[in-house]
Amino acid sequence: MVLNSILGHNGRDRTDQTSDQAPGCFADLALDQIVEAIVGGRDEYNLRPFFYTPLNDPDAVRYRHQVMQDLDGQPLFQSVKTFAVAMRTVRSHLSQADKLHYRYQKMRWQLSAGRTYCDAVTAFAQDLLQTDLRSEGFRGLRDYLASYIRSAAFSALLAETEALEADLAALRYCLLIKPNSIQVKKYEGEEDYSLIVERAFERFKQGAVKDYRVKFQTGATMNHIEAQILEYVAQLHPDTFVALDEFCTRHAGFMDATIATFDREIQFYVAYLEYMERFRRLGLAFCYPEVSSQDKDIRGADCFDAALATRLMVEQAQVVCNDFYLNGGERILVVTGPNQGGKTTFARMFGQMHFLASLGLPVPGRQARLFLFDHLLTHFEAEEDIANLQGKLHDDLVRMHAIFDQATPRSIVILNEIFNSTTIDDAIFLSKEILGRIVDLDCLCVCVTFIDELASLNEKTVSMVSTVAHDDPSVRTFKIVRRPADGLSYAITVAEKHGLTYRRLKERLAQ
Repeated sequence: MVLNSILGHNGRDRTDQTSDQAPGCFADLALDQIVEAIVGGRDEYNLRPFFYTPLNDPDAVRYRHQVMQDLDGQPLFQSVKTFAVAMRTVRSHLSQADKLHYRYQKMRWQLSAGRTYCDAVTAFAQDLLQTDLRSEGFRGLRDYLASYIRSAAFSALLAETEALEADLAALRYCLLIKPNSIQVKKYEGEEDYSLIVERAFERFKQGAVKDYRVKFQTGATMNHIEAQILEYVAQLHPDTFVALDEFCTRHAGFMDATIATFDREIQFYVAYLEYMERFRRLGLAFCYPEVSSQDKDIRGADCFDAALATRLMVEQAQVVCNDFYLNGGERILVVTGPNQGGKTTFARMFGQMHFLASLGLPVPGRQARLFLFDHLLTHFEAEEDIANLQGKLHDDLVRMHAIFDQATPRSIVILNEIFNSTTIDDAIFLSKEILGRIVDLDCLCVCVTFIDELASLNEKTVSMVSTVAHDDPSVRTFKIVRRPADGLSYAITVAEKHGLTYRRLKERLAQ
């Protein structure tokens, strides 16, 4: 078995074709906040393009699910993290070597990087051999590493790093330090005077005493005196330092490209698993969704907006979960109800779940079956831009035109409070026209609206309503349920509660 990519399925989903630009739906769905929370602190891996590039093949999604399941809750996760730490050390040593000026010091850092690399690869390969692996990705990696560590190139790298480190550790030399000079010579069995001095003064030691010994600096850089001493040591032991020079030339690019690629790509999974764990600790579920690129029957149970949940966790507030489903010919969820009742959050959650599922990742919810789209298109209310001199309604229509230029029967469209800037009659007319186009396309859609008439437009539309507390209609529950739009005026309910209706005000003023 050959490893193509821990992210790709048999090479068909090429990870070198990722996008550096976030999709247009990211800001509307708060996916930009989610991705930043996931990749924060991992800039060295440049993970964002992986989160910008959805998959369109259900088999590719299942490939990533299997890799994630091998990692999720398994000892393998710790092995991967240990390997990542070692590889970070390798890169750090190589980077340090590039910054240094003295050649033998540069070579020693490269040798140290090579030895750390060999140890990390060998240990990780052994861990994989001892782990029950289910995923095609990790089984391919296990086979690749087993073959790689038996290769002539790796065997030579390991043998040479071990031999050189042993030779360097065995070097002995003497320094004769005078006021204006330092003499470097071979060690010829001279006695260690420090031990003699310590024994001489041992008899005078009484209890804890101050340590007057000078501590040498052990930083990464050397000064010119240390560098000159090292040059003389190299002259005293030419065979060892010639071998070091030849090693650095021969193994300048010792890191295997496939292993280096894995080291970066596996962080896609590691980062997301650590992100999920924040929610799991609070009892919020993530699940591996069923996905289909053909069947539009979808559902989700106990789902939540991950971006909002992150903020609520900081505030120690409750996260409200919601359900949804579409069966048969149903295609459009029309969400109505009071302002600030969770409608926009529901729409964002719906989009987030589908996008995360398209990346081959678990989604926030207890259970889910989702559709694998070709385009995820959004239209959320935006502030009027006075610079374009077009007006809010014109801008809404232009944006909707752009959506229909891209939308296909395999697309998902999410509309949030469109046409709020016009009259109610015009809003109803335009909204019906828009939903009619979406019905004709047969694509999936969530439409958040204040127009109750849209909830019963035709057999493809399903009404969902943001609910309020039974004993106090002014209190939002943030639960979105599947039921007919009720047409209640929640503003009147709130005004009645606080004595601000026309009738109550008139009575109070008459007193």
